[in-house]
Amino acid sequence: MGHHGAAVWLGFAGLVLTLLILDLGVLNRRSHVLTFREAVTWSGGIVTIAALFGLFVLWQEGAQPALEYYTGYLIELSLSVDNLFVFLLIFSYFGVRPEAQPKVLKWGILGAIIMRLIMIALGALLLQRFHWIIYVFGAILAITGVKMFTQKDDDIVHLERNPVVRLARRLLPIDKAYDGTRFFTRTADGRLLATPLLLVVLVVEWSDLVFAIDSIPAIFAITRDPFLVYSSNIFAILGLRAMFFVLAGMLDKFVYLKPGVAFILVFVGLKMTLSAWVHVPTALSLAVIVLTLAAAVGFSIRRSARETRQPA
Repeated sequence: MGHHGAAVWLGFAGLVLTLLILDLGVLNRRSHVLTFREAVTWSGGIVTIAALFGLFVLWQEGAQPALEYYTGYLIELSLSVDNLFVFLLIFSYFGVRPEAQPKVLKWGILGAIIMRLIMIALGALLLQRFHWIIYVFGAILAITGVKMFTQKDDDIVHLERNPVVRLARRLLPIDKAYDGTRFFTRTADGRLLATPLLLVVLVVEWSDLVFAIDSIPAIFAITRDPFLVYSSNIFAILGLRAMFFVLAGMLDKFVYLKPGVAFILVFVGLKMTLSAWVHVPTALSLAVIVLTLAAAVGFSIRRSARETRQPA
């Protein structure tokens, strides 16, 4: 795919596989709720590896590809953090206990890695054969950003209307009660039933797919190199499970993060749509994204501190 040979793709696949084995097969062989220290350590490790990978791109390919990689990574990371809000709502809606959440996140991340590869390959093929599709991608991003600006928290997820929930409940015999962290359970008369936890995984995978529809076009606004698109996507996803346990108790304090992400989507959407007439340098895009995220986090922390100081 692109100008990168099979050795580059296989090397990156080996790195990702090593990180997955280390995370899921060694450090967290038994699913458990990560402590804050464990989550911060793993999240910080993934961010560090992602940053070092950008230096590798700089060494191998030069400044422009490295700039595109870092810009894409920041976009994907901001969208991934926004995805955590949806995970929290899903877990709350289904009443998922903390000890079962790591297992759901694990399967959600594995599914996201596969889905992103398929969607990136499809997106690259569409852009190669139909140049006008870039304007469609840009319009999707801009509309999504505007909707995110105007969206109320109560309107984010309507799981009772989710097509996956409806289809699963129609096709699968689902037990009403959880059975620990199992996806299937047997009744006293020997019938095999799916547990609600399997339904949760299906909904998480669906949310990953929906977010991929936004995130893939967003990074194609920065670079058309499928390898840079995929690598920045995967590094953002790999740290998502640990990041959930870092931010789960603090997400409600980042009140301006969602408007910040919405602004970024509108910005890259307009950049894509107007690309035939207006050229926005990658360095400028990176600066806009960094300043937007910094402002969103800074204003959120300031508001949270002000509310904490106010008497109840």
